[in-house]
Amino acid sequence: MEIRELRYFVAVAEELHFGKAAQRLGIAQPPLSRAITQLERRLGFALLERTSRKVTLTAAGGVLLAEGRAILSAVTAAERRTRRAATAQPSLVLAVKSGTGGELLTKLLDAYAAEPGAATVELQLCEAHQHQLLLQDGQADAALLHLPFDSAAGLDTETLYTEGQVAILPASHPLASRSQIRMADVITLPELPMARWPGPSGSYPEGPGAEVRNLTQLFQLIALGRTTVVIPESASADLRRDLAGVPVLDAPPVATAIAWPPHSRLRTVADLIRVATRLSSPPLWQSGKAAR
Repeated sequence: MEIRELRYFVAVAEELHFGKAAQRLGIAQPPLSRAITQLERRLGFALLERTSRKVTLTAAGGVLLAEGRAILSAVTAAERRTRRAATAQPSLVLAVKSGTGGELLTKLLDAYAAEPGAATVELQLCEAHQHQLLLQDGQADAALLHLPFDSAAGLDTETLYTEGQVAILPASHPLASRSQIRMADVITLPELPMARWPGPSGSYPEGPGAEVRNLTQLFQLIALGRTTVVIPESASADLRRDLAGVPVLDAPPVATAIAWPPHSRLRTVADLIRVATRLSSPPLWQSGKAAR
């Protein structure tokens, strides 16, 4: 099976229309139809059910669609990583969520830059649940995750440190003056329903809270008295004056980890992981702050 054939089949399987698939691929429809027919003949079974009115996937076609997407993604990722490795000045792309990073990110970048032969680190700012896709398709070489909020399925990870969580509230809210609160205090606020983050599929869970994608947007909505959130303490560093972060005693701890594709063989990634691990043992961060 050739990569070209997989691209053709995936396009038809996703569009379920030969004309639209041909247009997407930039080829004429007749050679596309012939290529799919030849592929099916060589495999010995049908991948698509065709009628004059519609195209549908067979059970085998559904399997090949899933496998084909993974293969094409891996091919694209391999090309991107190879191109970066072939440049005169090696570079490394690190994915981080917009508005996060803080002291850990600063120390990691500074320590890595001091390493002999360190590559140029490019930051890829992303939104919730985008890390996996960026790593899988080669747009990023490594990522900083907050577990268990970010999924690490299919990735290798190294935990750097754990920390508590804080509730972010409008500075004028009565709870903002407390030294600590509990989850029940936060989730029962009718005037400040908990913010909702998108899941891996991009859809939002049901609920009255505001739909948010990044911290900048979230903090603006909290300041306006529309929502609230419980997040890792380090993400609340340098809060704006109209917001307050209050420790939540019974919120589960959050682990910050560095993640990378399990098949990665890039020396630059291995060096970055080594530096990150060295910085976290003994830990330089306790509850999101540098240890004194």
